[in-house]
Amino acid sequence: MAHDYRAPQAVRDAARKGLELRRRYGRGGSEAGLEVARRLTMGRPMSLNEVRLLAQFFSRYAKDPPEPPGAGQEPSDAYIGWLLWGGDAGREWAEEVLRGLGTAP
Repeated sequence: MAHDYRAPQAVRDAARKGLELRRRYGRGGSEAGLEVARRLTMGRPMSLNEVRLLAQFFSRYAKDPPEPPGAGQEPSDAYIGWLLWGGDAGREWAEEVLRGLGTAP
């Protein structure tokens, strides 16, 4: 039986912020990131494979995650992209789901 996973509110909020920043600055993230953000913000359930994709995205940047902008600075493209995938909360949630199933990201 397949399970559906719903992202916590903090993950949805980060994705929403990423969409807002992308609209404001006209840059950041990929088409895949945009699709993920739209799905996350709508609160739709995700399959285990989709949760794995989130974890894989974050694992690529685990050693050097993008920093939020300082006061008066514009966000980097990488930071906007990070948020589109759910930001720090998305990373924690995806890893938690996979740990709970005994699988690695």
